[in-house]
Amino acid sequence: MSGVLRPISSLDWRASGGEPAGDLVIRRAAVLDPRARLEGTYDVVVRGGKIAELAEPGSAEPGDGELIEAEGRAVFPAFFDPHVHLRTPGDEDEEEVETGTRAAASGGFCGVLAMANTSPPVDSAADVRSLCEQASEQAFVPTGFLACVTRGMAGEELTEMAELRDAGAVGFSDDGLPISNARLMRRALQYQHLVGAQLALHEEDHDLSRPAGAHQPHLGGVMHEGVVSAALGLAGIPSVAESTMIARDAALAAYEDARVHVQHLSARESVEAVAVAKEAGVRLTCEATPHHLTLTDEKVRSLDSRFKMNPPLRGADDRQALIEGIRSGVIDCVATDHAPHSLVEKEVPFEQAAMGVTGLETAFAALHTELVVPGVLELAVLVERMGGGAEPFGFEPPSLAIGSDASLVLFDPDAQWEPGAEGWESRSSNSCFAGVPMRGRVLMTVVAGRVVYRQRSFAMGVA
Repeated sequence: MSGVLRPISSLDWRASGGEPAGDLVIRRAAVLDPRARLEGTYDVVVRGGKIAELAEPGSAEPGDGELIEAEGRAVFPAFFDPHVHLRTPGDEDEEEVETGTRAAASGGFCGVLAMANTSPPVDSAADVRSLCEQASEQAFVPTGFLACVTRGMAGEELTEMAELRDAGAVGFSDDGLPISNARLMRRALQYQHLVGAQLALHEEDHDLSRPAGAHQPHLGGVMHEGVVSAALGLAGIPSVAESTMIARDAALAAYEDARVHVQHLSARESVEAVAVAKEAGVRLTCEATPHHLTLTDEKVRSLDSRFKMNPPLRGADDRQALIEGIRSGVIDCVATDHAPHSLVEKEVPFEQAAMGVTGLETAFAALHTELVVPGVLELAVLVERMGGGAEPFGFEPPSLAIGSDASLVLFDPDAQWEPGAEGWESRSSNSCFAGVPMRGRVLMTVVAGRVVYRQRSFAMGVA
């Protein structure tokens, strides 16, 4: 990562309008921050938007601020999601800045980065400025916007990357589509040296995933190519469609001494390609989603379109490789790829359904339930990876170190609940975890000292 890292709170959001952050004492909390090497029971004292003190348990007084008794509960650095879809402009019936960032706050996130594959795509400076203005008026958490790498996401001509960067774009991505042309990809990497912003890549070889028509998604694969797709008679997307593109772009990044961020890894071969690239010194970071870390293509046997996404859910061996990648650090962070869709796009035959699932409200709880509780993954590793998506895009990862922005999550590790039972903060409900019993729940999210979310029963004092 080049340059000086910025606080996440420097992104646009409506709470940055000069209102003072309230003082807060969270008493007797189990504090865990792997980056700051903090683990133990403390009173967390927040003053002026900063972590002012980690005091002996039971010793801190709130003064004129708020006091929260947190015995039996945990405090972590808040999470950061570098990959969400807010569906604006164009599909505000599915999501918009306000609803999407409210969902993020409820999931414990202190910041999100929104993709540019909207309708129309974000490929002009005016588009970027308009979105930043929306966030400054509507966003519940700091929000950044990526702009397209290519005009109209057509993969034929680069956007005015310098102009987009000056307008406020925090990075560039044609997410949803790969940059298939290697020459154009190389040129984008060369321009990165001028603009200094990350390139986030959707890695998919359409000649492998959509052999019947590379530019016609309905003629391509709809799930992982394997035993389950053969049994169901559905067209498959082979894992090699992802891993070969990762290898290509890693080689180009190495040649140009540029940086790339690989989105939503799904396959064992992809983890191996990333590991090889990192071992060779390529400046490459990557992410994995909660659904790929916890589910497999066996879920698709139900033909429930909530389990249709791109990249698709893959086999058990792929899932285990992703978990090991998270554990080892080969995979840098968790990202939700929060992709809201309307009912009309999902309540159709599986082959015709839109790809994508929501994830902001369930990400940490799902991973805690499926990986931490059974002892598959250490809690400290998960907490660290949940904030790891900030640094590749030039932001300081959230921290509980004294003097840091007070961006934190209050979490009840024993709470039992079912996502969707009380409704959703998101405008859409296409969650693959709807109705799945969860253990552990975000009770409160604080961003730079401002409380941006309280779980309903906790806010009423009955949690």
